[in-house]
Amino acid sequence: MFVEMLNLQQVVLHPQVNWRHPEDIQRKLMFLCSFSLKLLDSFMELLIHFFLMFFCSSSSCSSVPVFLVLLFQFFMFFCSSSSCSSIPVHLVLLFQFFMLILFIFLAELAAAILAFLFREHLTRQYFTRDLKRHYQGRNNTDVFSSTWNAIMTTFDCCGVSGPEDFEESLFRLLSPSKMVPEACCQRNGFLGDGGVEQCVSGSVVFRHNKGCYSAMVDYFETYIYTAGALAIVVLTIELFAMVFAMCLFRGIQ
Repeated sequence: MFVEMLNLQQVVLHPQVNWRHPEDIQRKLMFLCSFSLKLLDSFMELLIHFFLMFFCSSSSCSSVPVFLVLLFQFFMFFCSSSSCSSIPVHLVLLFQFFMLILFIFLAELAAAILAFLFREHLTRQYFTRDLKRHYQGRNNTDVFSSTWNAIMTTFDCCGVSGPEDFEESLFRLLSPSKMVPEACCQRNGFLGDGGVEQCVSGSVVFRHNKGCYSAMVDYFETYIYTAGALAIVVLTIELFAMVFAMCLFRGIQ
């Protein structure tokens, strides 16, 4: 990555470059396109890895993220191979590059606006209501239940605010003899099956009493500002890429 940044500086800022020569324009345009897509592809793979880890446990759920990764890889291969080809630069190719960056820019901006508008849904009451209505316990075929099991196992928590969230819930209707699911139990090799049975029967000693909402907020609080700063940097790079494409479009005309 550091070598590519040095090459980018030499390509863009070199004083002997003829910006009106078609081959020079093609080489710079394809390099910037490939470099931008590599950054976006790396950022997208990190998001997809987080999505598959916490919110998707079935193989069918991962088909859409895999398709998006393959689509980005295709664009990367096209931009990287075109920089070494003999295809002349024309306005259609420059317009395609501009529209690609504009589409990604608008998609990220729309996602940020929707996240701001629907921020009231990310509350304890919202998650508690969904948990009471849809959680079924130890059911690997249900995506919602398996996702909550993974969250409670990963963060050592129980429910949204605590074990009391499972009172008057679908889980209690399906399993009347269990006060909490097995995912709420402490994972200690010395407890054995007896500890799990006492946990699901209501013993506070063998279960996690902290809610998952507080546990996840405490865990991701340190990454909120980093994610926001990274999003601003990515949007700024895309904005400069669109301005650069418009300048080249004007120069070719």
